[in-house]
Amino acid sequence: MNISLTGRQFELTETIKEYIYASLVSMEKYNLDIISASVVIAKQERNRGILLEYTLNISGKNTIVIKQKDDDLYAATDLATDRAQKALRRLNDRASDHRNESINEAKNEANDVDMQSAKESIEDEIVPHRLDLYKPREVAEVLEELKEGNKQFDIFNDIEGKTRVLYKRNDGKFGLY
Repeated sequence: MNISLTGRQFELTETIKEYIYASLVSMEKYNLDIISASVVIAKQERNRGILLEYTLNISGKNTIVIKQKDDDLYAATDLATDRAQKALRRLNDRASDHRNESINEAKNEANDVDMQSAKESIEDEIVPHRLDLYKPREVAEVLEELKEGNKQFDIFNDIEGKTRVLYKRNDGKFGLY
């Protein structure tokens, strides 16, 4: 998790940084992929308080933004951390709750199981098959097949062992390559 601390009109001491890092590290227990956490601490002159803003970027989920105002920085940090942990707990519960599984996901899982078993049964059974392409054939025999069928060309081995192509031309005649 990338952690970014910013102080606006406020100086961040080492003890404050360590306290905020410890509160952010406690959020990793929810097993969500937190990409980055940004903490902005701003001193408000009008209201004479501290504004603490957490921005948590979670992979595959929405960004969580929590703003907390308080007179004391540590109290604001504790309240914001509690609210962030509550939001992360909700996301974690939704991700692990099996009742919220959609119909499409259930269908995909059922299809995957059937496809895997079918794939395994195909892999176990090997059926040898000899292709007609490698049997030597005469040109006249292939010519008759082309006249009777809808094919445009046919590839075959002739009696001498050469690979040949017999094809229909645009003028109605046949070509041999």
